[in-house]
Amino acid sequence: MAKRPVFVAKDSYPFYEIKEIDFTFHSGFAVSQKQRSISELHDSYNKLFSEKVLEISSKSPDELGVALSAFNLMMNVDGEERPVESIFQGSKCFEAGGPYVDLYNVSPWEAKKDERIRNSGELTGFELLDEHFGNEPKDYFYNWIYIKAVYQHGDYLEELRSYGAFTDIEFNPKKSINCQAKAIAIAVGLDKAGLLDDCMNDKNMFLEIVYKQKKTCTYEQMSLFD
Repeated sequence: MAKRPVFVAKDSYPFYEIKEIDFTFHSGFAVSQKQRSISELHDSYNKLFSEKVLEISSKSPDELGVALSAFNLMMNVDGEERPVESIFQGSKCFEAGGPYVDLYNVSPWEAKKDERIRNSGELTGFELLDEHFGNEPKDYFYNWIYIKAVYQHGDYLEELRSYGAFTDIEFNPKKSINCQAKAIAIAVGLDKAGLLDDCMNDKNMFLEIVYKQKKTCTYEQMSLFD
């Protein structure tokens, strides 16, 4: 037996709920084994709860779930379509370097394995199109770009409205922070609450609504002659 989180979309803060589900896990790296585990997880969930569940990963048995994998989901950045995972890796800023924006133009697998990501010291934040994002909350930047990418694809968002719960069979909360299933749950929750447009038009509004954190603005006094 194994245990995995199921992320349920909610129309109020924090816009998702986690339900830990025990299920029979099938070991092995084959897609067929992953899909057997996904089926077991969803069956176990639906014995307890009624929401329709979607697996969000490249191993998903559903085309929509595969398309929404961060390795497949494309985001428009400065007029170019790039994978969310490549944007995430290339936007990282470290003590000794970054952002490494050249990674926007390589595959997600290459971006994740780039030696600079591992050898540039501690992660200090993110930078995208000259906008700086802090390193707190830990999943703020990932969720922002992931949900922004989904928002750019209205057809995906329309399909997602028929689902209420989301999984990622590869996600282990003991080892990882960012989770595409959680990001999707937040997106659907914000959509249900009528807040998605506001959040996607202003990253600080997203920070305030999703994380209850207000960005502190500072202003420099300017000379009349500046």
